[in-house]
Amino acid sequence: MSASCELPVVLPVDLHARPAAAVVRVVAGFSSTVEISHNGKNAKAKSVLAVIGLGARAGSTVVVRGTGDDAEAAVKAVVSTLENTE
Repeated sequence: MSASCELPVVLPVDLHARPAAAVVRVVAGFSSTVEISHNGKNAKAKSVLAVIGLGARAGSTVVVRGTGDDAEAAVKAVVSTLENTE
């Protein structure tokens, strides 16, 4: 059975290399597919360059979506990472 989950998050910092790398490390521990969306752009959360390419700035809202058996846990882990990474 496959599940899906979607949560918005307001970024405390720009989505630059450090938070993007932290997201990729977190996603690697899950089997679900995770995407981050911002201003009509989507990025697979397994690619640092794709996540940085969203151009999301501090204070903007991104949406984290996951699909798969552990989607809810994966999305919550990514949201937590984005909320707490400098």
